[in-house]
Formats: sequence, C-alpha cells, structure tokens
Amino acid sequence: MDAETVNNAPTARELASDPLAQFAVLRRVHESTLSGSPSPLSPRPVISESWQRSLAAHIDPDDFRPPIVYQPDEVADVRDAHPLHAVLPTLRELLLSIADESRHVMIVTDAEGTILWREGPANLCSQADPVGLCEGTGWSEQAIGTNAMGTALAVDAPVQIYSAEHLVRTYHGWTCAAAPIHDPDTGDLLGAIDVSGLLDTLHPATVSLVNATAQLAESHLRRRMEWLDGQLLTKNMPHLARLRGEPGALLTPTGRVIAADRLGRWPRRVAVDVERVLLDDGREAEVEPLAEGYLLRVRSSSAARRPTLRLSFLGDNPTAVINGRKLPLTLRRAEILALLALHPTGLTAEQLAFQLYGDDGNPTTVRAEIHRLRGQLGGEAMRAKPYQLCAEVDADFLNVRRALHAGDVAGAVAACPAPLLNRSDAPAIRAEREQLVAAVRTAVLGHADPEVLWTFAQSETGRDDVAVFECLTSRLPAGDPRRAVATARLEWLLGED
Repeated sequence: MDAETVNNAPTARELASDPLAQFAVLRRVHESTLSGSPSPLSPRPVISESWQRSLAAHIDPDDFRPPIVYQPDEVADVRDAHPLHAVLPTLRELLLSIADESRHVMIVTDAEGTILWREGPANLCSQADPVGLCEGTGWSEQAIGTNAMGTALAVDAPVQIYSAEHLVRTYHGWTCAAAPIHDPDTGDLLGAIDVSGLLDTLHPATVSLVNATAQLAESHLRRRMEWLDGQLLTKNMPHLARLRGEPGALLTPTGRVIAADRLGRWPRRVAVDVERVLLDDGREAEVEPLAEGYLLRVRSSSAARRPTLRLSFLGDNPTAVINGRKLPLTLRRAEILALLALHPTGLTAEQLAFQLYGDDGNPTTVRAEIHRLRGQLGGEAMRAKPYQLCAEVDADFLNVRRALHAGDVAGAVAACPAPLLNRSDAPAIRAEREQLVAAVRTAVLGHADPEVLWTFAQSETGRDDVAVFECLTSRLPAGDPRRAVATARLEWLLGED
C-alpha cells in the first residue's frame, strides 16, 4: 500500500480547513461504526482496517493507557543502542523547528512502536504526558489501537490520523502524521517518525513532510552503511586475499556480500547462522566467522581436507583455533606457532631453539614441546623434518604484514590493536614484535589521513606515543572534539616524562 493510497481521505481532507467541523463528522463516523448503527460516511479504508485490527487485539476505545515498556532510567541506554540514534540530528533539523513553531511534538519510535524520543514545546509536552504520549510507552496498534505511529508501522507506509480517527477516544483531540524508517541493509523496519499536535494545529500536508524526512533519514543510514562497508573491507580484505584464488566472498555481520572473486554467481545475502550454505549455482560454501563479519569460501575436495588454523596473537592473551576447536595454549607453544607461521617453509629443531632461547637453546627441549603441540594440532596440521605448518594459517600478525606490504595503512592499523605476544621474551618474537610496531608506527606517522592516526592512537601500541599525539593535535581540525582529547593526552604524557 503506497502513501497516496493510505492517505486518500476525501472526508478528512475536504474538512481540513475547518478542524472543528472535521472533528464533528469524524466523531459521528467513529460512534456509528463502533455501535453498528448507520453512519453518514464510511471511514477511510486505512482507518477501517486499523480499527478492525485494533478491536481484534481487544483494545478498549474507552481505555487510553499505553503500556510502559521502558522505565525512565532505561530509555537512555535503549536510545544509545538504537540505529536511529545516528539520524536524530537530521530529524531534528527538518522537523523540530517546524514543531516548535506550529505547536507540535516530534516523536521517534522503535520498530515495535515504543517511543524513544519526544521533543517539542514544553507546554505541549505537558499536555502529552498525562495521556502517555511520552518516552518509554508503547504505541503499536496492538498496544493502544489506531494511531499514526502504530498504524504506519502496521501498514509500512506513511499515515495521517485525524482526531476521531483514533480508536481510543482519549486521543480524539490530537492529530498526527507518521512514516516508517527502514534499515538500508536488511530492509527491516527500524521505527517511525511522527509529528503530533492538537486537532486544530496539524496541516494535511504534514504527512508529506514527515515522509520526505523519513526518506532522507534512510538515505543518511545508507551512506553510513556504505562507509562501514568500506571500513569492513579495509580490515578483512587480507582474509579474502589469503584464499589465493580459491572462490570466496566477504560478508557483513548481517550476511550481505560486499566483496567476492569473479568465479561463479554470488547471492546478495547469505545466512550466517549456519556453518554451510548451498549457493544458487549449486556450490556448497562454508561460513567462517571473522572478528567483524564473515568469510564465505567454496572449497575444493582437497582444500576441504586441509585444516584451518586461526592464530590471534596480538596482545596479552594469545588464542589458537584449529577447525573451530580452541587449543589449550601455553606461551611457549604460542611462540612456536608464531615462528612457524612466520616461516612457512619450515624450521629445524636447532633453528627453533636458537630463535626461542638464543645461543643457550636446546633442540631436545624444543622437540619435546613440539611433540606435545603436534598431539594437540593433529598430524595433518604440522609435519616434521623440518617442522612446518601444513594447515591453512590465518594469523592476525600476518594480516598486519600483508596490509603494510599492500600499502593499506588503515587496514594495518585496524588489524593491529596490540603488539605481538606481549609477554614473550623469545629473541625472535621480540624482534618481530618491535619491527612490526615500528613498521606500523612509521606508516601511520607518514599517512595524511588523521582518521588513521586517531585509530592508531586508541590502540595499545599508540596510546602512549608522544609523537602520535603531537601529530594528532596538529592534524585534527580546530572544531573536532577529538583534538581536545588528543591535547589533554599529550599534556599528560609529557608530564609523565
């Protein structure tokens, strides 16, 4: 049902210039329809259908109590987590000034019709409070009957409700217009925006303004989604690259395909709550979770037998996962895995001993440790003579290296939240850790984008770096609030010296 069909209201519109006459007619229609007596006019189809749904939900036209879904102290947290929080400035800019001037309130709900924001003139808000038109209350049709917010969500189209078209009599003194807002990623309803006022204040064209504002909000959300897609691509392209020609695709956290190879046809969206999916062209693909999003891969029969080893070694708590199974991991075994990942052609026991212990290294000790490690991994994941990982390795520190080699500084920073194996004193690990940090730092300081510099400054590697914060204070625009944060942090670091 489109907006014109839903709002095709000859009775209400013809009398819009005389709200009191309009109210008198609509009240007679309301009373006659609900009592079953002959009516001078029929309600609009959108109203008649909404009344039927509301009455089927056992809404009492004489009971005006909308349910309290969130207590006042809960609303702020719900707002902060809601996707429409990002477009609130846009909604305010377009609607709130008009609401103030014409004695209306602007309302934003979630997809269930719960009011999350209500803003407008104080005197009108004080009249809205006693009838439950306030934050935290539920305004779906199932909760309070026909109203612009709930009905717009029910029919998924913009709606204007005039005075006595509300099912509940308490709201016959109000007129409101609302339009739904959709998630540009999934197409799902996110909520509705509404402008409400007393029956003699709302212009019939208000619904068009509200609908245009909803469309602008969706456009803003779409641009934000595209920006987030770009960030996700920057961070996760190394995962796609490591497939080395094997068919695969990158997915968003909702399963939308944002990058893929050219082999075969890829769907727009993939279910991510399963481990395997069947593609439209008959290929079977595996869904592998990443730190953000998913990797979809179509394996050959030989690749399917090759285990996957995922190493997360940047920071204090290294983890290793083999084919989805987390391994018990000591620091020494993490060091061995890191060194073997850094040397894909393999290392002898003597080479490993030197890299782990220096000149005092004992190959016999290393062989015993690797024997236990191979027992955990399985023989198909590691071979001997030399010791070599034959699993497909996905290591966070290697992803940082690849991003740097590709000139992707933003990707390297995003993939490097902390140094490699912080607690390790092994000579080779310490050297690799220092070189990786130095390489990322040099790339960041030479990069023109202050966003990359800011991201690096929030990491464990960059948060205590004076040079980084000196660059931030000079590169961030004067009006950017992060500049004040960077200046304060720089002053604190200099004071610590």
